[in-house]
Amino acid sequence: MVQRKALVALAVALLLLLPGCAGSRVANERKLQRAGPVGSGGDVAQLNLAAESDASIGGLVNYNPFAPKQLTKTWLYEPLMIQNSLDCTVTPWLATAYRWQGATRLTFDIRQGVTWSDGSPFTAADVAFTFNLAKKYPAMDTAGVWTDIFGAKAVSVAATGEQVVFEFSGDAASKFPSIISQLIVSERQYGSVGDPTKYVDEAPVATGPFTVDRYNGRRLELVRRPDYWQADKIKVQRLVLEGNYDANQAALKLRTGALDFYTGELPNPQKTFVDADPATNHFWYPPNGLTVLAPNLTAEPFSDVRFREALAYGVDKTTVSLKATYGIMDVASQSGLTLPAKKALLPPGYPADRTVIPFDPARANQLLDAAGYAKGADGFRTDPDGSPISIIMSVQAGFIDYEAAADEVVANLRQLGLDIRANKASPDSVDQQKKTGDFQLMINFMAAGCDYANGMGATLSTSTIPTKTEVKGNVGRYSSPAVDAAVQQLTGSTDPAKTKELVGVLVTTMMTQFPVLPIFYAPARGVYRTDKAVGWPSADDPYANPQDNARLWMTHLSAPR
Repeated sequence: MVQRKALVALAVALLLLLPGCAGSRVANERKLQRAGPVGSGGDVAQLNLAAESDASIGGLVNYNPFAPKQLTKTWLYEPLMIQNSLDCTVTPWLATAYRWQGATRLTFDIRQGVTWSDGSPFTAADVAFTFNLAKKYPAMDTAGVWTDIFGAKAVSVAATGEQVVFEFSGDAASKFPSIISQLIVSERQYGSVGDPTKYVDEAPVATGPFTVDRYNGRRLELVRRPDYWQADKIKVQRLVLEGNYDANQAALKLRTGALDFYTGELPNPQKTFVDADPATNHFWYPPNGLTVLAPNLTAEPFSDVRFREALAYGVDKTTVSLKATYGIMDVASQSGLTLPAKKALLPPGYPADRTVIPFDPARANQLLDAAGYAKGADGFRTDPDGSPISIIMSVQAGFIDYEAAADEVVANLRQLGLDIRANKASPDSVDQQKKTGDFQLMINFMAAGCDYANGMGATLSTSTIPTKTEVKGNVGRYSSPAVDAAVQQLTGSTDPAKTKELVGVLVTTMMTQFPVLPIFYAPARGVYRTDKAVGWPSADDPYANPQDNARLWMTHLSAPR
């Protein structure tokens, strides 16, 4: 099992309390720790990564960051800041600092000395232009700046000197992660293209560390920009993006060195990759969310909290993780937080080690007996009124980890005397069940991250109950006025103590009402080789989410000693 370090130091603990809002706090600038120079100053001649576009793009050449299909999403255009979702630290990028005034006004200081790849200066006007373009063309507004998604909508976004100021119609602190992630484009290039989501950008002008060298319809090659604003931190000279691999293909490419880094599904990476060459081959799967059992709380017997609590004790989560993740992922905390990284958010009375529900079938049976779910002559339990209990657990066919988890869960619950079976259906079919609420029990994902209103809150708030046309987080239809109030207040919280108090409401709900039952942590995957480059994020140096913070880890890579 991957060994994990506790990520929470005192400074980090304060950052965890907010979705990115702390008065005039300047975001974290991390010193890069590099291996010593080899060859030409520690340069890495070439790294091979999987393609960022799927095979359906064919030979279409489009680098537009707002297009449905684009050749690269990462290496050309850049965001304002980068937040590590694992510990919530924020690294300045195109913006150097930010300040909230209340929860309705957000100001960014824009980095000076940055140039676009055509040599023209990058300015605050480009930032304001990008966000206002999203107002004109709502399909581009993935950050939700101009809608009520994630908080109150914006009234204006304007450049003033070297700053950009956002004014909102109400509390909008929970929009911060999506705002800082917005990729910025040049007004000079995009100002006259019309609808940006329909524009075909064949000659990108961007601020990022690489430019396009060549593309042959399947293989995209990018080269380092010597005039990049932090060029001294970019040691990789060439990036090759090619291939959409399944697990077996990726494992072979990784073992042979044809692939240097991979974030896709790779069952049992220890056996299929690391064991072939432990000195060179590595992986790190930090917690990036929670895999949970989601009961339909509007249907019996799952509407009974006593029944749900019994299930929490009746599932052998360690064995489930062993079968579903080969024991890589730790058993998840019932609190809904990814621990130990976010243990600073736990309210008094809930020490981290006591939030993991142990496997205790004796207690599970006692709880069921006490709640009136007696066993009949056939050995199966009935409802308190004597009617039979028959449970169908919906599972996404083809999700190998979910299928393995479901098999063990079903076996565990049958040992408690519950008549339960798994029904493996297409992912689209399971999504339809989420929309309609026509299910009994399923495996689902619970978001983590640093926006607690739209992370944890999305699983618990009535505002995120799925509709007939849209899947949302609260698939179990949990309802609590106290939780709704806490989630609403989290959208505007800029005070660390208040944020902890509000998250505490969600944690207490998870621990006492069991609206969902966490099984094991869901990973952010990073599988990598160290023969060409070192400095990848790891358990020993968890400076970035390996799956979501590629721009950040690129500034840490260098040739090995």
